[in-house]
Amino acid sequence: MEIEVEPSLLLIDMLRNRLGLTGTKMGCGEGECGACTVLLDGKTVNSCLILARQVEGHEVLTVEGLGTYDKLHPLQDAFIAEGAVQCGFCTPGMLLSAKSLLDENPQPTRNQIAKHISGNLCRCTGYVKIINAIEKVAKSD
Repeated sequence: MEIEVEPSLLLIDMLRNRLGLTGTKMGCGEGECGACTVLLDGKTVNSCLILARQVEGHEVLTVEGLGTYDKLHPLQDAFIAEGAVQCGFCTPGMLLSAKSLLDENPQPTRNQIAKHISGNLCRCTGYVKIINAIEKVAKSD
């Protein structure tokens, strides 16, 4: 997909306002909360810190590309089954951070999971359920 952007447009603003991909959330705007996490070439990045023009020629995955309404991604299924979705604000970033981890390490320990998602803040403090959900997917492989 090609889209013309002004030099100062942030990736999050392009995703949300130009492309209508509102799953990516704007939290702190400073790269501290992880609500805006997307995958750039398979690696987690805070889209509030990346200029849209910096992703030219790269693959960007948002939560909208993780699964479909008809077939959820296993992480989405596990988050629902484990009650890891509370207010839902952190969920897109958590899901993409979890995907990044499991793509790199399909069998992480609980400590590795906790460390990997540490850049994503859950306002509801639902970390135990989130870690359980990620661990459930890891164990199912």
